[in-house]
Amino acid sequence: MARVTVERLGRTVRIGLNRPEKRNAFDLAMLDELAQAYTAYEEDEGLRCGLLFAHGGHFTGGLDLVEVGPAVAAGRALYPPGSVDPLAIGARRLTKPMVVAVSGYCFTIGIELALAADIRVAAEDTRFSQLEVQRGIFPFGGATLRFPALAGHGNAMRWLLTGDVFDAKEAYRIGLVQEVVPASELLDRAAWLCERVAAQAPIAVRETLASCRAAMIEGPDVEAKRLEARARVLMKTEDAAEGMRSFVERRAGRFSGR
Repeated sequence: MARVTVERLGRTVRIGLNRPEKRNAFDLAMLDELAQAYTAYEEDEGLRCGLLFAHGGHFTGGLDLVEVGPAVAAGRALYPPGSVDPLAIGARRLTKPMVVAVSGYCFTIGIELALAADIRVAAEDTRFSQLEVQRGIFPFGGATLRFPALAGHGNAMRWLLTGDVFDAKEAYRIGLVQEVVPASELLDRAAWLCERVAAQAPIAVRETLASCRAAMIEGPDVEAKRLEARARVLMKTEDAAEGMRSFVERRAGRFSGR
């Protein structure tokens, strides 16, 4: 059985973690399949937004350390070289938006996958834990890079240095998730957000992501020098012309990605 499901729905793709009998714990096969799914999404010009979710009641219980731990200790990369890294710490990263829907257990790599995404929605029953310090290791999938920047140093340290479990309300308070909804509404709400992003001009969406990420990595002053140049490129696209027409005609834009 596939560890990761992929379902294309028009301009969006749903990527599902599919090891529910193990609370979607990541073994090596699941890591590889997730990278393959992200890579296929990145390379498909017809897809504009992705949605990562989980089959069953839990997003993920974390890494299957019995299998993954020794492999990583021996030098194995989490994801295959050359593929898109879903954790956005490797050389190849998504340039398209990703929405994440979490529920039940969202432990360790689950938080890091969410941090690497762009919009995060949680079910009310979600329980979060970055518990590596309780196992004698530390978060090596991006939490130390993004959690403090997103939630503030103190909020991040409260959970990174204890490994304690926190709930969806706390995740919302510190900015880890953007919305909290009943579990029965989770997939529909996340899919709606995914469709909303996919309905916008795709070149503009990707350029917005690129600018935000560059500002975080290189600093706002460096990115500030590029803003006008980025804008000029976009202003020459067919989508920009369509955006102006749709504004004048008071209708939604019909964007081609050109």
